Amino acid sequence: MVRHPRPDYLGRKDANVTQNSDPEVAQMIWQAGVDAVSGDASVSLALSALSTRPPDQIIAVGKAASAMTQAAIRHFRYSGPALVVTKYGHGSGLPAPARVIEAAHPVPDENSLLAGRALVRAVRDMKPDGHLLVLVSGGASSLAELPREGLTLKDLADENNRMLAAGLDIHAMNAHRKTLSQIKGGQLLGQFRGASVTVLAISDVQGDDLSVIGSGIGSAPDGAAYDFDAHIVASNSVARAAATDRARTLGLTVLDNAETLYGNVSDLAPTIGQHLRASRRGVHILGGEPTVVLPENPGQGGRNQALALMLAREISGTSGLTVLVAGTDGSDGPTNAAGAIINGTTWTQSAQRAIREADSGRWLDQRDAVLRTGPTGTNVMDLLVAVRT
Repeated sequence: MVRHPRPDYLGRKDANVTQNSDPEVAQMIWQAGVDAVSGDASVSLALSALSTRPPDQIIAVGKAASAMTQAAIRHFRYSGPALVVTKYGHGSGLPAPARVIEAAHPVPDENSLLAGRALVRAVRDMKPDGHLLVLVSGGASSLAELPREGLTLKDLADENNRMLAAGLDIHAMNAHRKTLSQIKGGQLLGQFRGASVTVLAISDVQGDDLSVIGSGIGSAPDGAAYDFDAHIVASNSVARAAATDRARTLGLTVLDNAETLYGNVSDLAPTIGQHLRASRRGVHILGGEPTVVLPENPGQGGRNQALALMLAREISGTSGLTVLVAGTDGSDGPTNAAGAIINGTTWTQSAQRAIREADSGRWLDQRDAVLRTGPTGTNVMDLLVAVRT
């Protein structure tokens, strides 16, 4: 990571901030937001507040599935069956009785189909008096799938790649995914014949709609004959609130706290860039999930790295301004990066080609501007933290 001259934070509330550069301060604020919505912390808090009977079966699907399951096992002192479906590299830390299936994201693979079949069996096999605990987080749409009759895995992959390249937002993508599936949109829980279902969900969608999160894999069908109780336990607004609190403990003025990162990155960058260039001293905290339209043969990167590089162009030459853009799940598209940290010196004209070829990740990585965090145990879309000093 590029290091920058240390700003003058003297006289502010937290003296420790004087020991950190602007990129480090931005990352501290971003990390506070992520920590507040971790799967472990969110599920622990929710279960402590709810009167939920111990489950007879746990199923968890999404990038935060492992962390969410750990919290549930600890809370109930649970030793029963648990099926955890998550992204490759996200399945560690669970006790041996839990079955973990790791699969691909954002495009499903053979393990996604294995996970879909396993979820159906787990739901169907429950006893009439059984209580099912369902833990859902972002990424579930790709990680578990059972295609409708007549469709193959290649059909699913082609459709997902087409939607990703077209820059569709998550609502449009998940609405279409439901039409291809036998387990999305309430169909999985339509096969439940037990007594009750409790769903705890971490939202990675605008509006925190359970029918959209994971393409509705945790939704109940209309007219369900069992008790159904669902709760959103973490969201982008919770993360932004925690990031805001952290910035203020550092003695910084928070100028923005808004969920406005929606739309194509090429449209967002000029608007955000102009706003940041005109900013006074302080911190801007923005959330959401932008989209990006890809060329036929895209390079390396994701929407956050693309937005970061376009913002670098917009703020080029602006002093005292650092911008971090990253996915709260620790991954940005099909890369091992969460996003990037840029400032007014990042941009050079050679980046123009990287933008055109959707190769922002490679260009930024060569300049030590890529942010890598590893799996975070959550997924509440993206956070942008801009520090102006």
